[in-house]
Formats: sequence, C-alpha cells, structure tokens
Amino acid sequence: MSNETFLISVRQNNDLSDIAVAELRMDLLLHPLHQRNYIELAALAGNSRQYGINLLTSQANQLTGKKVLFLGSSVTLGYGALGESFVDYLWKKTGLEAIKNAENGTTLTEKDSYYPGDSYIGRFKQELMQNEDLDLLVLQLSTNDAQKGLPLGSDQDEAARNTKTIRGALNYVISAAKIKWQCPILIYSNPYFANENYAKMVQAATILCQKKQVQLLDLYHDQRFMNQGELYQADEIHPTRAGYRDLWLPVFEAKFKEILS
Repeated sequence: MSNETFLISVRQNNDLSDIAVAELRMDLLLHPLHQRNYIELAALAGNSRQYGINLLTSQANQLTGKKVLFLGSSVTLGYGALGESFVDYLWKKTGLEAIKNAENGTTLTEKDSYYPGDSYIGRFKQELMQNEDLDLLVLQLSTNDAQKGLPLGSDQDEAARNTKTIRGALNYVISAAKIKWQCPILIYSNPYFANENYAKMVQAATILCQKKQVQLLDLYHDQRFMNQGELYQADEIHPTRAGYRDLWLPVFEAKFKEILS
C-alpha cells in the first residue's frame, strides 16, 4: 500500500487530524517501514475515532495564546497514538501556541540517529535561532538514550555542558534556554518501564532540576500511570490516543496552569 493510500484510510477510519496526517507523512518519508507499525496501531481500541482530538472541545483559559516549545522524541510526537500526543490535546483544548519539535527514535544526547543534527541538541539549536521568545519550554527525558545505553555523564560533564552525555546535554539545554528565553522550563519523564538506565536518568534529572530551579513532572514514580492496560498503552513506552486524552492531558494541563498562572 502506498503511503498516501494508507494516510487516506487512517484519516477516514480513525478521524485523524490534519496535523497528525502531516506528521505521519513526514515520518513515513524518513521511515518507510513504519507503515506496517501504524497499520497495527490504527487497529488498537485506544486509537479509535472516539478518542481523536477532532472531538475535543476548545475552552479559552489562562493557557490560551501561550507559546510553548515541546522538544522530544516519539512520546512527544505521539508515535503510539498516530501522531496525536498530549501536545495536540493541549493545543486543541486550551488554545496554547504549540511548537511540537519531536522525531521518532532520536536522543537527548548529541548523537545522530538517522540524519545529521536530528538529536534534541541539534534541533534545539535551530529553535534558539528561530524563536525570539517563549512562555514555556517542555523537554522530554528521552527513553531512547536509556535503551541505547548512552552515557549518563559525571559532575564534570554536567558543569561543562558536555552534550555527548545525558547530564551535560540537560544542563546545556537548561542554561541556553534560560539565557535566550528567560522562561520557565519543564522536564517530564516517561511513566515507569523496566530499564535501569532510565531510572538513573530520572534520578539525575531530579537532582539537576533542584539545582537549577527547573520544574520536573515525574511520571516515572506516579502511581496513576502504573499498570494502565491496553486501552491506554500501545506498548510499555508509548500511550494510545485514549491514554493521552484521559491520563496525560489532565496532568499536563494542571501543571501548565500551575507554572503559567
């Protein structure tokens, strides 16, 4: 099946938003074999049309018009939810101005995954040049770094902002964003999954956020996200549309209102 034939089908059957269709189209250009995965994901109960953002009602509130940059990989993109992540639900419900800079399979650490400059660091440097002001920066603590066994780094890496290590890359993003935008920063972790490297990443991020006075949304230890079931999870990493809408949206909306009130 051609990509366009598939996209027409998933748009109609799952009531997929125009933005999500565009994101899937771009991802399929980079990763043609993902079409088979998306066909399986589209058949999940948690990705049925009743959970799509097209059915969500917009409600003007204190988040409306706030400019927020979301920097991440597949969980921010919405890989398991056909491109409709918590970012899209927040945008649709609250009217915030969302910049969704996320690519599947990429890492926080400055390491090319599929093409030069596709890491968080490479894309973040572009955002520094393209955006003069932000109300909030949201950074996903990438599961890909943990699964690929990339170096956590030391105190020295962190202090030197060594973007080849996780701790150094985190400190680089925090420091550069504070200088450029002087806006609040929120780092969020994935809910629990069995990976020792990721547990260490969450611990390191917690300590760094305390030192740097940065907000942390720790979903890794949040009991509300434990044992969610098939409706809400496409796999151990990626939520479905139902998961983003019913579980992630309320938590992020409340956190944003707390930060930006």
